[in-house]
Amino acid sequence: MNQPNQAVVMASTLYIVPTPIGNMGDITQRALDVLKHVDLVAAEDTRHSGMLLQNFAINARMFALHDHNEQQKADQLISRLQQGDSIALVSDAGTPLINDPGYHLVTRCREAGIRVVPLPGACAAITALSAAGLPSDRFCYEGFLPAKSKGRKDALKALERETRTLIFYESTHRLLDSLADMVEVWGARTACCTCS
Repeated sequence: MNQPNQAVVMASTLYIVPTPIGNMGDITQRALDVLKHVDLVAAEDTRHSGMLLQNFAINARMFALHDHNEQQKADQLISRLQQGDSIALVSDAGTPLINDPGYHLVTRCREAGIRVVPLPGACAAITALSAAGLPSDRFCYEGFLPAKSKGRKDALKALERETRTLIFYESTHRLLDSLADMVEVWGARTACCTCS
């Protein structure tokens, strides 16, 4: 399995690099190696990711890529990849694209025939599922529910007959309201809340 002779990073490659969810010690050695050797790190928040890189003494060039600029900036990154640069895509915590930016960039890379290499690592949804004590052989990830109660209840009604374990992300200030809406729409169901 281990390929010691393979280069740490390849030219013209986009790496999807998961970052720690809450504990800096959760980053993988491979993620650190990629972050050290790529030509550029495309980060959801360069200040946040800068602290991660600084913690591991990684001096990498950074590029801001977030929800508000991704569609416009993807062309610049595609151009750099086509010219031979290697780029690591990171989000603030966990795996990029899972409720984080990166979808447009990865889609554009696929369309342009650019190699995309995902690294294994932290993902809050899977981490929570592993400790929930709920069936994990079949599950459905739903991301964030709508912020307003009506939209949230409509989304929950659409999932009323779903038999798989459902995974949601929720902010701490809306958690109790979301749980109350779940009880109102679904009645009594087994649930588990986890924080990372």
